[in-house]
Amino acid sequence: MTDVRLIRCPACGATNRVPTEKLGHRLEPVCGRCKTPLAVDAKPITVTDGTFAADVERSPLPVLLDMWATWCGPCKILAPVIEELAVDLAGRVRVGKLDVDENPATAARFGVHSIPTLLVLRDGRELDRIVGVQPKPEIARRLTRVLG
Repeated sequence: MTDVRLIRCPACGATNRVPTEKLGHRLEPVCGRCKTPLAVDAKPITVTDGTFAADVERSPLPVLLDMWATWCGPCKILAPVIEELAVDLAGRVRVGKLDVDENPATAARFGVHSIPTLLVLRDGRELDRIVGVQPKPEIARRLTRVLG
C-alpha cells in the first residue's frame, strides 16, 4: 500500500489524498475539486490589514495568527515554533503572521496589547488567545482543544 498524505485545499477546504512518492518527485499537487495548487511545504502566510478579510475571514480553514513585531525578542524566540506548526498543521490550520507595527488596525480590532499574541480564528472570529511565549506542545494542545 502506498503512503498517502492528506492535504486540505486552502481555497475550498477539500481533503486531498496525495501519494508521498509523488511529493518526492517534486510534483506540484492540485486540489481534485477546484484545481488550486496544494501547499506541500507549508510556511506561514503574511497577513496585513488589507489582506485580513481574504486570508483569515474567508479562509476555509481555521487560522492561527501570530501577532508580532520585528523589535520583539520573545516574538523572535516563538518564530521557529510558528514555522514548525505551519508544517505540522498543513491542510488542517492556516498559519499566518501579522506585524502589529505595520498593521495597527487589525491589532486594535482584536485588542492586542502584548506581543507575541497568537489568535485562533475561524471565519474571522476569535476562538482562543495565547499571550506570550509558550512551548510548542502547549500551543498544539490548545489548538486541538479548540478545533476538536
